[in-house]
Order: sequence, then structure tokens, then C-alpha cells
Amino acid sequence: MESKQYDFVVVGAGSAGCVLANRLSEDGRYSVLLLEAGPVDNYPWIHVPIGYGKTMFHPTLNWGYTTEPDEGIAGRRMYWPRGKVLGGSSSINGLIYVRGQAEDFDDWAAMGNPGWGWDQVLPYFRRSEDQERGEDAYHGAGGPLAVSSVHENHPLVEAFISAGEQAGFPRSEDFNGASQEGVGYFQLTTKNGRRCSSAKAFLRPARQRSNLTVETNAQTNGLVIEGNRVLGVRYRKEDTDFTVHARREVVLSAGAINSPQIMELSGIGDPEILKEAGLPVVHPMKGVGRNLQDHLQARIISRCTQSITTNDDLASMVRKARIGLKYLLFRRGPLAVGINQAGGFVKTNDADSRPDIQFHFGTLSSDKPGAPVHEFPGFTLSSCQLRPESRGEVHVASNDPYEYPRIHPNYLSEEKDCEVMIAGFRLSRRILEKPAMQPFVAEEHSPGRDIQSDDEILDYLRRDATTIFHPTGTCRMGRAEDDMSVVDARLRVHGLEGLRVADASIMPTIVSGNTNAACIMIGEKASDMILEDAAEAVCNQAASA
Repeated sequence: MESKQYDFVVVGAGSAGCVLANRLSEDGRYSVLLLEAGPVDNYPWIHVPIGYGKTMFHPTLNWGYTTEPDEGIAGRRMYWPRGKVLGGSSSINGLIYVRGQAEDFDDWAAMGNPGWGWDQVLPYFRRSEDQERGEDAYHGAGGPLAVSSVHENHPLVEAFISAGEQAGFPRSEDFNGASQEGVGYFQLTTKNGRRCSSAKAFLRPARQRSNLTVETNAQTNGLVIEGNRVLGVRYRKEDTDFTVHARREVVLSAGAINSPQIMELSGIGDPEILKEAGLPVVHPMKGVGRNLQDHLQARIISRCTQSITTNDDLASMVRKARIGLKYLLFRRGPLAVGINQAGGFVKTNDADSRPDIQFHFGTLSSDKPGAPVHEFPGFTLSSCQLRPESRGEVHVASNDPYEYPRIHPNYLSEEKDCEVMIAGFRLSRRILEKPAMQPFVAEEHSPGRDIQSDDEILDYLRRDATTIFHPTGTCRMGRAEDDMSVVDARLRVHGLEGLRVADASIMPTIVSGNTNAACIMIGEKASDMILEDAAEAVCNQAASA
């Protein structure tokens, strides 16, 4: 079959990939192909904010990865949902809009990545944003991505925020403003009570452009490489294999699991890993698949003294009907917001310069995220370490492109991580013990008050802590002389022409918070750099002609 050609081929229609498809095709000059392994995003529960409970284990919309047994969490395997649908994980996530701390990005720049400091990335956050509260120095209005506030206050959420203040933490009206520190309501990527995924925000407005082609159910299984240049992509759709060529560049935006997997399947990676998997060594790169980071959370589940929780709503046919009707008529109520409506960013040590713990507060409880809720009134407060020092790996298991890669998170493998997680757990308890919260706390259901010492808490963390679904860092951005870096500051793969990576995998260090907003920013910044380099190439060709 004759290969089709496009100027740009973008692999992965997730948080960054949809941005790239929009921006690269915007002026009509270049042809763009966007490949997505999953289907279109027409499953109704994708678009209902609380509906991610329906997609977390969905066999079609979700890759449904499971990690390898991890010594740091008592040999457990961890379930890692990742979006496999237009919008990627932005179509199945918790909708929380948090960018991270300014220092995160200044740290990236200090690691040898010019142009990635806070002052340089803030304009891209603002460009993408349609902030419900309006434009200011930190926020944009009129962009594709809707960002809105929680419009209805819940007594449990109000009690949590007040208890946080009683514990000594300031109330925050904006975690993405001048300072991240404090407790308060999250903002969400919603509009009029509907999810605003990257697909809805960026891809849907661009779908009718004649120069943009979107292929769904098309799984990329390798790159076409000749010498030191990537020429195109191999993919499978409906049991048929295709090859497509890129006149200018291929951009991997398949995420922290799939982008390194595609590179290794193409012979780009650590020679020892490739040889063990039966793959040829085309371009040696030790850093591919390494530097894996994730946020681990410790949950405290409380039984509530009043039947006002989401558990109670779901247990009553009358209350469920009332909630459904309210959503259908007004796009309001529990269905219009995510599970975690509020949270906070705090310091475990007053000597710290910035928060190192994030709280998530939800008005429901279950044995694990996404599982059926408890039969009793319950709510959950979780804490996670924002900048873990533990590093994991993800690598191909074999040369079969359809076999899932092996994921080794290496949670809690660094002593610092254990210390901060224990401190965060103690801060959660401190908030729950404050006067504002006490009228609602019947008892601590899990782990229970018999868990008190540092050793007991750490043992609980190893047995029960769960991911918050933020894998990053596996194609790390850095200097060429650093043999563990994969891409340069313009996201070009070191030593190869025609290939970039633009997604969560390029983060040298994980951002201090939820990762979706930062991934969208990466897509925005990458699109500008790609277009700048394309324009420069045209000028150089004209000058040499």
C-alpha cells in the first residue's frame, strides 16, 4: 500500500496531542495527521464531570495498566488507568486544574532547559485558558480550555476548609495565582456542568479543517527511521498495518507510558533493554523509559455523623433521581463537579520555602479509588508528596508492540519520601481533629486510630497508599551531554532529526500538583517551537536555492 504523506504526524490525541493538532493546523499551511489508539469520545459519561468513576476501569476507553510488584508498597501491583480515547487522560481524569508552582518551572530551566522558566511558560498557560473569573496577571480569558469554579458549597467541604484554617493554613481563593499555599476549593476544567477535555477544547474546533486528519482506533507500533532521521510512523487500524510519512516531523504525544514504549519498539533506547526484548539497537539512549515519577497518596477515611455524603446520595433512589433531574435541568449538583471538590497545598516543615504536600478532599469513601462506595456515610481526605525523590522505570516487555510494557514505579524507595508522606498523613489527622471538622467525624474508619507511630504509619502507607495517576518524566528534557536526558529544550530527541516528544514524559521533575494543565501548556509551547523551526527551515531553503 502506498504511504500517505503529511507535514506533521502527531501520535496520541491526549492533553498535549490535541493542542498540537489544533495549533499546527491553525493557519492552513501544513497538513497534520493525528493518530489515536482509542475511539472517539462519544461515551456519555466522559462528559459528565463525576462520570470518571464509569471510565476508570472502562476496557475500551482506558489502557488499564498494572505495575510490576513493587517492594516499596509491600510487593503490591498498582492499577494505573490512562486514557485511550480522544482527549486521552483529560477525558477520564478528575478535572482538577492545577498548574504547579512557579519554582517547578524555574527548576526545569536551571537544569539546562532555557525557555522553560515560570516567566516563559506562564503566557502559554494564559493562552490556553478561558478563566470563568476573567483575565488577570495569572489567568487568561477567551482561550479554548474552560476553567470554572465549584458553584455550590457542601457543608463537609466548608468544614474541611475551616479546619485547615484552624490548623494554621491560609484559605486560598486561587491555587494558580500569586501563591499556591493554602486550603480551598479547586477549579475544574468544566463549562456549564460539562467536562472540558483537551479533545473538546482544542480538537473539536479544528476537526473540520481540510488540512487536519484524525485517525482513531489507530495504534502506533513503531517509527520509520533512516540513518539519523525519523521519516514516519507505522500503525495498525482494523487489523490492517499502515505506514505514513512526515515531510517535516513526527511528534510523540502518547504519554509517559506509551511514548517511551514506541521509542523502544523502534530501536531507540538502552541497548541492554532493547537486546533483552529482541529489538534492534537503532539509536542508543539510556534515558528512554527512566526517570519515572508519580504522586502517591495516603488516604484517611472517616465515618460521617450525618447522612450528607455522596455515599448516602448513591444509596437512595429518591436522592439519585433528584440529583439526576437537577443535572438535566440546571447542570448543577454533584454530577456537575468532580469527586474531589477541595484540597490544599501545605508545608510539612515551617522552614520549607514552598508546599511539599497536596490534600484532596472528597465527600465519599470507598476501599480504593473507583471502587463502589461504602454503605455507611463517609468522606476521604488524602495527602500526597508533591516532589518525590523516588524514580522508577517503564520498558517494553518484548518486541511485540501489543504487549503492555513493564512499569516499575519504585514508590517510597527514598527515605525522604517516607518522611514527607508520614508528615503529610499526620497533617491530615491534625485537620480532621480540629473543631470545625469534629461535628462530622464519627470515627476514623481507615486506617484506624490504632495506627500511631511512624513505623505503623509507614507500614500502612506501604500496604494501602495509591496512585493519583500522574506518571511523568520518562523522556526527560535536558542537555545533550546528560546521557539520561532524551530531548533538548526544544523537545527534539537528541541525535535524531524529525522527532520530538511533547507530553508528560518530558518533565525533568514532576510538577507540584495535578499534571493535566502542565501537559496542555507543553502542547502549547511545543507547537510554537515546531512552527518557528519550520519557518526557519523554509527561510534556509530559500536562501540556499
